[in-house]
Amino acid sequence: MISRPLLGPALGIVALATLVHPAGAESMRARPKAVVELFTSQGCAQCPPADALLTGLAEEGDVVALAYHVDYWDYVGWEDTFGDQDYSDRQRAYAKSWGSSRIYTPQMVVNGAKGVVGSRRSEVHGALDGVAALPLAVEISRDGDMLKVAIPPDRTLGDAVVWMVSYLDRADVTIEKGENAGKSMVYTQVVTGRQALGMWESATGADLKLPLPELLSAGSTGIAVIVQQERNGLPGPILGAATYER
Repeated sequence: MISRPLLGPALGIVALATLVHPAGAESMRARPKAVVELFTSQGCAQCPPADALLTGLAEEGDVVALAYHVDYWDYVGWEDTFGDQDYSDRQRAYAKSWGSSRIYTPQMVVNGAKGVVGSRRSEVHGALDGVAALPLAVEISRDGDMLKVAIPPDRTLGDAVVWMVSYLDRADVTIEKGENAGKSMVYTQVVTGRQALGMWESATGADLKLPLPELLSAGSTGIAVIVQQERNGLPGPILGAATYER
C-alpha cells in the first residue's frame, strides 16, 4: 500500500486495499518503454528542435514525454511563461546524482538514468533504441470523476516514490525578447505541476484513488503517474509510468 502520503488533504487521496474496475471504465497506457524528460526554455536558441523532437516522441505512443521549462535563461531578456525554479532544481538534482555540476538546455533525460543533448536526434533515438518496456506496470482507469491507479508489487525492485505530474498538451507562445525574439512557437507536453503522492513499496504494491477535477485544474489537460527510485534524496531510475489525457 501507499505509505507516508505527501499531499495535503485538499487533493483527497484515498488508498485502497483492492482496485475494482467498473464496467465502462477507461483504461490508459500501462507500460511505456520510456519516460523522456526535456529540460528546455523559451529563451534558448538551440531548444526549438528539441521541443519539436519531444512532440514527435509523444506521438509515438510508447513514450511518456514531459517538457520541464527551466528558469535560468530568463536573464537573457525573456521570462519563460512556463519556467519554474523547481524544474531547474530537478535538472540540477539529476546532474548531482551523476556526479556532475553541469546543466544545459536542451537536455533530455531518459528513464531517469541517462542524459543526452535534446536537439541531437541521433543521440536521443540512440538512448531509446536499447530500452525495453519499463519493468513496472502502472494502470490508470477512469470511473466518473475519479482516477484509479493500480501499481502491483514486485519484490525484485526496490521501493520508490510515486509522483503525479500534470501537463498541458499544447501551448502557442509568441516570444517577444531574448534569443528567440519574434518567433511563434508551439510547445507540447508542458509540465504545469509536480507532486509526490507517497511511497510505492515493492512488497505490497499500491492502489490510489484520485479526484480528476482537482488533478486537471489550472488548465492542465493530462497527468502522468511516475514511479521513480531515489538515491540519497536524488532522482534515480524510473520503474514505471502511465498517462491520462482528457
